[in-house]
Amino acid sequence: MLNTLLKILLHLSLPALITCSFILNNAQANTKQVAIVIDDMGYRYTDKHALALPGAVTYAFLPHTTYGKKLAVIANSENHDVLIHIPMESENRKRLGPGALTSSMNKAAFNQSLAKSFAEIPFAIGINNHMGSYLTQLYQPMAWTMSFLKDNNLLFLDSKTSPHSKAKQAALDYGVPVKSRQVFLDNELNDEYISKQFLQLINAAQKYQTAIAIAHPHPETVAILSKLIPTLKSHNIELVPLSSLYQAKDNNLPTHSVTE
Repeated sequence: MLNTLLKILLHLSLPALITCSFILNNAQANTKQVAIVIDDMGYRYTDKHALALPGAVTYAFLPHTTYGKKLAVIANSENHDVLIHIPMESENRKRLGPGALTSSMNKAAFNQSLAKSFAEIPFAIGINNHMGSYLTQLYQPMAWTMSFLKDNNLLFLDSKTSPHSKAKQAALDYGVPVKSRQVFLDNELNDEYISKQFLQLINAAQKYQTAIAIAHPHPETVAILSKLIPTLKSHNIELVPLSSLYQAKDNNLPTHSVTE
């Protein structure tokens, strides 16, 4: 196949070669990229079904959960990006699971907790926040978090459960790669809502070149995303691992649908 292509290119005139190069480069430049992160992985055995979603889906595992480590190992072995989904204190003080970070902890406790989470899933490329509408508004806890991530060459994804999050500023101050979620796909578990949110993801990618969505391993979500993800190609949108978007320029994308 490669030899045939080379022979064709060798017989093209210079103008034709320039035209082909322009078409290829233009098509590549016009390709938009999205990342889809499946949060809350690890509590239920049925979460394994989310690993069958098509394409380069990214998975975020809650630390110290019954199935988190086992499923994370599978995801990593299948070359998916893996995050640790760190529970953080919320404004409504919802109950937090193991590995949580709260405003009552000091820097040493932050470091110890995060280190323990990464000891369980050492191949994770970074973290995003589970809940956290209160903690992410506090600069000092976010600074401690980013200090740990910087020291360990890890990235941060702000789930943006608060419009007043200081996580991005802290990350920038500490030199930690940071992005923010644009769309929550499944705040409501029905096909109509998830399809509407998926269209919002497509629109964001077409407008800003890249976009990040978060969803969860609900059976309803997995079923509809299995059908929707393959449609991205028809919109000239590529589903990519989350980490690949950190190589692109931050376009200060807007976020929507704040929830926990």
